[in-house]
This record gives sequence, structure tokens and C-alpha cells, in this order.
Amino acid sequence: MQRLLSAVIFGTAMLFSGTALSQSESGADQLRQFVRNSKTAEGDFVQQQLRTPKANEPQDKGLKLVRQTQGRFVFQRPGRFIWDTQKPYEQKLIADGKYLTLWDKDLNQATIRPAGQALAATPAAILFGESSLDQHFDLVEGEERSGMKWVGLSPKKDPNAKSGNDLPYTKISVGMANGLPKALELIDGLGSVVLVTLDKIQLNVNLPANRFTFTPPAGAEVLRLN
Repeated sequence: MQRLLSAVIFGTAMLFSGTALSQSESGADQLRQFVRNSKTAEGDFVQQQLRTPKANEPQDKGLKLVRQTQGRFVFQRPGRFIWDTQKPYEQKLIADGKYLTLWDKDLNQATIRPAGQALAATPAAILFGESSLDQHFDLVEGEERSGMKWVGLSPKKDPNAKSGNDLPYTKISVGMANGLPKALELIDGLGSVVLVTLDKIQLNVNLPANRFTFTPPAGAEVLRLN
């Protein structure tokens, strides 16, 4: 059975662009300058999927860990990134600016779709692009916790959209520290939480021209979605 690729992966990838600031700056200002000033970045991530306890489970232990993955990310503005899950299984998400490819090593399968459609309803589409963050989100200063200044991202309403907000989350928050995003927290309407922590971030690194090119190995199943 093919693993479900959560939209959070796209949401997480949005963060990787920046330059260090003083921690005295507001979280929103740190995030704006991070998005504006960096062209490339790479680092490590740990992604945790959490949920509230069910009725028959202890209620005093907080959120329950459902799944944890970890790996590496690489990003280049605009629109190119690799989200490389290494544990507990190997899976890559590659965006080359035109197409978005999900490569599952265990299944020996690549799923390819146009990047515009796949990313249209995610924060990644905005933060990997060249547009200002403030054109698409209202940035709301949040609390300080765990050594980070948290910023809420509230999507602005599109007057031309046929429906409301297409994002699958009721709350999107970024934890900033010293000018860098250290965490991303996504909450959906069912109370599920995805927490992504980022580490060892290197900014404006030199990347080869073919860094975001992916060719499925011979014999792999290739699915192309329109």
C-alpha cells in the first residue's frame, strides 16, 4: 500500500530561505527577512505527527506521537527543493520548478505531477516563489516558547477564489530564533498536529545546476498525474 504523502511536507518545505538576525527582532520581522534575503539553504529536519488522545486513552499525557520521520532538505528559490526522508523509510520529494516528484524507494515508484497544481494550496507555493510573504499571508506575532518567537501565518482571502481557504490547516505557526526558522507547527480541523524541527541550517550554499534533477532508475514504475 502506497504511503500517504501528507500536505505537511509541502508546507514544511516553504521555510528554507534566510539570513541571521538579532533575536531582539520580532518573529515576523525575522521571518520576512529570512524569506527575502536567502536564495538557497540546506539542513536537517525531524517531522512528528501528533494527535490528541482518544476518549479511551489517558488524557493527562498531552499529544500522542503517531509517526516520526527525519532526513535532509535542500532548497533554491524560486520553486526548487528536495525533502529527503531517510528514516524510518527512504522517500524523496523533489520540485524542479516545473514538476513535483515523489520517489518511494521501497515501492520503486515515482509519482510526477505539475508543480503548480500540487503546490497551489500550500504555503510552499508562496514562500518558494518570488512574491512578498505579506501578499499572501497576514503575519501575527505569537508567544515566546522553547526559546523561539512564534509567528502565525493566516492566509489572505482571494477575492477571485470560488471557495474559501484551500489550506488543510486551521493554524500555521513558525518558530523563529536568531533569524532562522527552527520549527513549523501545523494544526488541522481534527486536532492533529504536525511539528517539524529544523537543525544545522546552512544559508546561501552553492548548489550544482543539476541538484534538483531526478531520473527514476531503470525498471521503476512511473505515474504521471495531470
